[in-house]
Amino acid sequence: MGEKIKNYFQIDQLHTTVKREILAGFTTFISMAYILFVNPSVLGASGMDKGAVFTATALASALGCFLMGILAKYPIATAPALGINAFFAYSVCIGMKIPWQTALAGVFVASLIFIVITIFKLREMIINAIPADLKYAISSGIGLFIAFIGLHDGGLIVANKSTVVGLGSLGVATTWLTIFGLILTSILMVRRVPGGIFIGMAATAILGLLTGLIKAPAQWVSTAPSLKPTFMVGVEHIGDINTVQLWVVVLTFLLVTFFDTAGTLVGLAQQAGFMKDNKMPRVGKALMSDSTAMLAGSVLGTSPVGAYVESSAGIAVGGRSGLTAVTTGVLFILGLFFSPMLAVVTSQVTAPALIIVGVLMAQSMKHIAWEKMEIAIPAFLILIGMPLTYSVSDGIALGFIMYPITMVAAKRGKEVHPIMYGLFFVFIFFLYILNKG
Repeated sequence: MGEKIKNYFQIDQLHTTVKREILAGFTTFISMAYILFVNPSVLGASGMDKGAVFTATALASALGCFLMGILAKYPIATAPALGINAFFAYSVCIGMKIPWQTALAGVFVASLIFIVITIFKLREMIINAIPADLKYAISSGIGLFIAFIGLHDGGLIVANKSTVVGLGSLGVATTWLTIFGLILTSILMVRRVPGGIFIGMAATAILGLLTGLIKAPAQWVSTAPSLKPTFMVGVEHIGDINTVQLWVVVLTFLLVTFFDTAGTLVGLAQQAGFMKDNKMPRVGKALMSDSTAMLAGSVLGTSPVGAYVESSAGIAVGGRSGLTAVTTGVLFILGLFFSPMLAVVTSQVTAPALIIVGVLMAQSMKHIAWEKMEIAIPAFLILIGMPLTYSVSDGIALGFIMYPITMVAAKRGKEVHPIMYGLFFVFIFFLYILNKG
């Protein structure tokens, strides 16, 4: 059985080990387990049953991980995406006063369109048309973005009315957990200790428990909440999508998930060294995996599912095969029954890992042709746009709108792929409808 697993996932060819892949899967799961608690909280604001959303989140995430690992054979995990879930709850349901049942039907319709354009390889064509320099910028931008998330979650960077953001208070005890984890993980990475990121997270969690900064759960095992309040509700309310406003909502779900996932896949493939001749092998299978997970998620009862940037933590530990994603999927299933245990993995535990992974991903910047302003300007807008707009897709939009303009100005317009010209108009429309939302 062990040999079959090794052969299927090409463990030896990828110069990895089963043990390393499982550790990577565990690291990825710990880095993104927060979504099991954040998603029900966000979607709960729309009136959805939080228990059902918890179960739907775990099952949809697990399915996406299994498909990504077994079908596409990538160490990339999936889960309901942050940002688009807030758009679902606060903009669509609360802002537009659209019932969550109708909004869920919108996600279902968007996922069906997603699958159709994946089958016709439209998503694959777009990803392949993105120039290499901008792909490096996307990878590095995601690194800056998740490092920013880590710094904020760990309390090292906070909101500041005078300067937008500022240094967090060192008088907050939990911030010192982040500092401890960051110093320890940095030392382990510099010393090239295998599994340094995971060891850093484990040590930070143990210190938190010993000092009382992290509360030990009262119980370790619990039953999974019922799916009944949300299961199939989206399918049953398809008929409610009968206005222009609702079709704009569907289109927004489609566009945000499309470019969030495309950018994340490219960035992670770049980090793991999978890109060949500016193309991502098996990209069609990867795209079909996340499309199917999004469809399943809408049926189960959650906002759009997509590839997760936190997968970079597992890749940084050494994950290179689909076994990493499968391991993460198994842990999502187990998470259904061990939800109290996950409370130990606080944001201060995961923050140092995200910061260090940001460092690793930012290394792609060295491949960008900075000496050419027509490349440097759009690449820089992608890099700075992702963390400052708190969105992968918004950062991509800023760079992709500027790219044809600077290339034409440099009299290199003929080198721009026709699809990139098309995306120029798509992203202008995309930002317009997001702004209206």
